[in-house]
Amino acid sequence: MYNENSNLFEPYQGFIHGNMFKNLYSPFGKVYEIKPMNEQAEILTYIDMLDFACIDLGLYLDVFPDNVQMIQLYNQFKEEKKKFMEQYEETYGPLTLSSRALQVTPWSWDEDPWPWEV
Repeated sequence: MYNENSNLFEPYQGFIHGNMFKNLYSPFGKVYEIKPMNEQAEILTYIDMLDFACIDLGLYLDVFPDNVQMIQLYNQFKEEKKKFMEQYEETYGPLTLSSRALQVTPWSWDEDPWPWEV
């Protein structure tokens, strides 16, 4: 979906530019690359990147709800984010209070270090 002629940035480029749509991007300063320090930070970056892509495409779909191509792309990003969240939670613990790991023992959310404490 993001060939050279596409109007969309790939998710990482959209994330660091703050806009998934190339024709709506207006430079406001230097774009900085995100360089995760470890595997945990890298997975969190992927989650953030895909979450941003879903939010931006969701806003687009609020205006153009019949765009099948964007709906498919939104669903693709949503599924990718879900996989990264599952991978993160299996290795590092729950990210949210609705995490699967907390469905068994909801009080255990505070037993692991917080993502920013590692």
